[in-house]
Amino acid sequence: MTEYHSPEDRAYTKVYKRETPDILQAFGQFEQAVFAAEGREIPLKYRELIAVAVAVTTQCVYCIDGHSNLAVKAGATEAELAEAAWVAAALRAGGAFAHGRLAFKLTDHSHEH
Repeated sequence: MTEYHSPEDRAYTKVYKRETPDILQAFGQFEQAVFAAEGREIPLKYRELIAVAVAVTTQCVYCIDGHSNLAVKAGATEAELAEAAWVAAALRAGGAFAHGRLAFKLTDHSHEH
């Protein structure tokens, strides 16, 4: 059986390095700019908490691991991590609610001739 989300998965970055090194380098530079410690309007702790909420939303275990630890390193508390997770949950629930209306719209035959 194949194991998913293993720490050893990082070893496969070598494929990116071998096949698309220019894109990998650009991605790394982009990520460094986004998460630069200084020079941004939003303090690093809050950018990391945003990343935690997005990671919870996308359910990327690698990002949850990395950005949760980076958020704590930047000064985030467990309470702040919890609130970031609840923000993600609220947005996912809100998205389901809003898009659920499409079920009514797409089955509304009252306007047909």
